[in-house]
Amino acid sequence: VSWIGERVVADLRKAVHRHLLTLDPVFFEENRPAEIASRLTSDTAVIEQVVATSASLALRNAAMGLGGIILMFNEAPKLTGLMLLVIPLTMLPIIVLGRRVRGVSRSSQDRIAGLGTMAAEVLGAIKIVQAFTQEGREAARFGGAVETAFDTAKKRILLRAGMTALVIGLIFGAITLVLWQGALDVISGHLSGGTIAAFIFYAVIVAGAFGTLTEVYGDFMRAAGASGRMRELLDARPGIRAPADATPLPVPARGALALDHVTFHYPSRPDGAALVDFSLDVAAGETVAIVGPSGAGKSTLFQLVQRFYDPDSGTIRLDGVPLPAADPEAIRARIAVVPQESVIFATSALENIRYGRPDASEDEVWAAARAAHADGFLRDLPDGIHSYMGEAGTRLSGGQRQRMAIARAVLRNAPILLLDEATSALDSESERLVQLALEGLMQGRTTLVIAHRLATVRNADRIIVMDGGRIIAEGTHDRLIAGGGLYAKLARLQFEAAAPGDAQVA
Repeated sequence: VSWIGERVVADLRKAVHRHLLTLDPVFFEENRPAEIASRLTSDTAVIEQVVATSASLALRNAAMGLGGIILMFNEAPKLTGLMLLVIPLTMLPIIVLGRRVRGVSRSSQDRIAGLGTMAAEVLGAIKIVQAFTQEGREAARFGGAVETAFDTAKKRILLRAGMTALVIGLIFGAITLVLWQGALDVISGHLSGGTIAAFIFYAVIVAGAFGTLTEVYGDFMRAAGASGRMRELLDARPGIRAPADATPLPVPARGALALDHVTFHYPSRPDGAALVDFSLDVAAGETVAIVGPSGAGKSTLFQLVQRFYDPDSGTIRLDGVPLPAADPEAIRARIAVVPQESVIFATSALENIRYGRPDASEDEVWAAARAAHADGFLRDLPDGIHSYMGEAGTRLSGGQRQRMAIARAVLRNAPILLLDEATSALDSESERLVQLALEGLMQGRTTLVIAHRLATVRNADRIIVMDGGRIIAEGTHDRLIAGGGLYAKLARLQFEAAAPGDAQVA
């Protein structure tokens, strides 16, 4: 049974994790990832305990109780019948209190998940916590949450203990009444002393078995609360799915993009439009730089092109195929992304770069690293390209993380590149190497770049200026500067604040 418990939990964890990977970003906006991780660990541990331990305990005691009843019936059928009449009375508190135990158990699991979320958040920002000397405040906040979780768990334990005590009391009360009747039968000569002694022995066994089954039932109710939380994850359905008759994308891929009168609101922010009647045609191989103030809709454009969301109205086409008609995996397979905040996984440098194409050989990974000007620092690591990167790439500098992300995109070799240039300050050498890597990466690809560097803006075929979810101007750098307007203002503010070699635009 223990092996079955481990197998059930292992399969459940794999099924839930596999399902989570298919859900769209809307789900993760509405549910905290740390809480979801808690469901995968603590909730499945509760289910594992019930299947591995409580289930076998229930089977043993059910067999003992049934065997005891059979032996009791063999010794004194009338007394056994009287005792069985009382059993329905014991079921009432089990049903009523069991439901309350289940509800409180669910609440307890929610509290525990909240603790995991809080701890992960604080420990992930430990430098900020210590820099602002907030250790005491965070300790008090976490301590308060722990006490709340403890109070909920205590309530669950008291309910379970009360249910068990009530059931055992009812059972032994029934035994007492039956024994009183048995004593009368012994006095009248209908039963012998040995028979009533054997009956009492079997009755005690049955009472103990029922008492244990009541405790196990409490465990089952706790597991029911945990399984309910897991079932919520499995019942969640992705809003972005491949159609049954998906239209195949043209081969070979060209990388042409077209957005036609696109309007979009984020589900979590329905009151404000992120894009409004937005139209843009990007030819195959064209580099388009996108600039604008924060909140203009630049990142939203990237989200829609990758079909993480569908627009409220309008159409987006990739190589002439409307995105909703194609398989999302086929769409994303033609796109390489370099985000502003480089994502580095807690594994080796080799596996981080190979994430762009898992079947790539080590030689191909090295070639991508050279193209991204990342091979130099990778060779200097203790174990070279096999060195462990630490959680979120903590062992790398900002420029090194960016070049790792660029190498990943190089290895993917997709016809479309979405580049959100990092705004974090880099030293001049890192800035130069990153710029060289980006220039090489953009060659021959359709590129949309949220631009912050002057060099990128100057080299773009076209510049799009966005504000309020709309395109308000487009053209070359010199033409937009000469025309004044928002672009000239943004450029002037950035160029005056930046050193000559490090000029940036918003």
